[in-house]
Amino acid sequence: MKLKTMTMEWTGDSLILIDQRRLPFEEVYVTCADYRSVALAIKEMVVRGAPAIGAAAAFGYVLGARELMKKNYNYEQVVNHMKNVKEVLAKTRPTAVNLFWALNRMERRLIEHGRYEGLLRALEEEAINIAREDIEVNKAIGRYGAELLKDGFAVLTHCNAGALATVDYGTALGVLRAAKEQGKRLKVYVDETRPYLQGARLTAWELMKDGFDVTLITDNMAGWVMKQGKINAVIVGADRIAANGDVANKIGTYMVAVLANRHGIPFYVAAPTSTLDLSIKTGADIPIEERSHEEVTNCGGRRVAPNGVSVYNPAFDVTDHELVTAIITEKGVIYPPYEENLKKIMEG
Repeated sequence: MKLKTMTMEWTGDSLILIDQRRLPFEEVYVTCADYRSVALAIKEMVVRGAPAIGAAAAFGYVLGARELMKKNYNYEQVVNHMKNVKEVLAKTRPTAVNLFWALNRMERRLIEHGRYEGLLRALEEEAINIAREDIEVNKAIGRYGAELLKDGFAVLTHCNAGALATVDYGTALGVLRAAKEQGKRLKVYVDETRPYLQGARLTAWELMKDGFDVTLITDNMAGWVMKQGKINAVIVGADRIAANGDVANKIGTYMVAVLANRHGIPFYVAAPTSTLDLSIKTGADIPIEERSHEEVTNCGGRRVAPNGVSVYNPAFDVTDHELVTAIITEKGVIYPPYEENLKKIMEG
C-alpha cells in the first residue's frame, strides 16, 4: 500500500516528508525509516499543521509496530511496547489535537485486531485511511466554505492551513481552492506569520503555484489593510477547538480576529471535526506549546536581537468564540451558539 501527496509519501517501508523548513527556496525531502525519526520530524517542524501531524504520527505508529515485530515479539508484547511508541510520538507537539486523535485511532485498531497475524497490514490500512480521509474531509470543507465567498472577494489568511498543513488540499486554503474551482475570482492577502514565517514561506508559495492573486503583508499591517476596506473575509485553520468554540491556532490569530471584529469583517475558521475537542470546556484549558527562543531572536539564520534579551515564544494563541463568525467543517458550516451546535454536529 502506497500514498503520495505534496506533503508526504508512504512507500510501504518509510515515510518521506517534504522539509517545510527549507521552503520556498529548496524542495528537500526527509526519509523517516522508524518512529523516532517521525517524532523528530514532527517536533522540529519538518512536517507541521494539525492534520498533517496526525497523519504523519499514524505512519510513525506503523513503523514502530514493524520494528517490534522484527524482534519476534508476540502480540501481547507488541501491544505492551506500543504504549511507549505512542508516548514518544504524542510528546512531540502538545497543542494540535489531531496528533492525539490519530494515535488513539491507531491504538484502537491495534487492540481491535486482537492477534499477531495480519497486524501490520491492519495498522498500515488504518494509517492510509486516516490520510485518504483527510483529503476527502478537506475537499468537503472547501465545498461548504466556498459558498461563503463571493466572486471578487479579497480574503486574508494567517499562517498556513493548506496542502502543506494537511495530507493534501488544505482546510482554510482548501476553501480558497474550492472557490477558485467554482470560477470565483479571489484576491488573497497573506500575512507573514512571525516568527516562523509560515505565511510568507509556505502559504504564498502554495497559492502562487495554484495561480492565485497573492499579496504578502507583514503581520502588523493587517489592521491598516482592513481599515482601508481591502479585506472582505478572514479564513484561518485551527489546531484545537474547545467545546464552547474557542479556537487555538497559530500565534497572531487572536490579533487578526480582534481586528476583523473591529472592522465588521467575517472571521471564519476552517477545520475538520477531528480538531474539535469537546472534552475541553474553554480555550483556557488548551495547552499552549512554547518553542525555542531562537525562532524570535533569529530570522533566516541570522540573529536580529541583542544577546541576553528575554524572550517569550508561545506557538499558539486562543481566539474567543465570540470573535468567530462560523466554523467550517466537513459536516457543514457551524454558527453560534457553538457549545450547543458543536455537540449536535459531533452526535449527528
